[in-house]
Amino acid sequence: MTHAAILTNDALAVLNSTRSLPLIAVLSVKFAACVTKWATRRRTRLTLDQLDAWQLEDVGITPAAARSEARKVFWRA
Repeated sequence: MTHAAILTNDALAVLNSTRSLPLIAVLSVKFAACVTKWATRRRTRLTLDQLDAWQLEDVGITPAAARSEARKVFWRA
């Protein structure tokens, strides 16, 4: 997945300080948040699927639970 540069504090401050955003801006921010959440889920589930049994035990997750979580599609919580 391709990633763009992180938003600067100035850009986020403008969004935060604006009393009312245009609808397209609200939808764009919500879409960006959703896609970011999905990308994080995908990345962490792929990583979880690569952990050894001793690593899973170290963090308190059973191999079965890890497999179950890793097999979920990215849009499922």
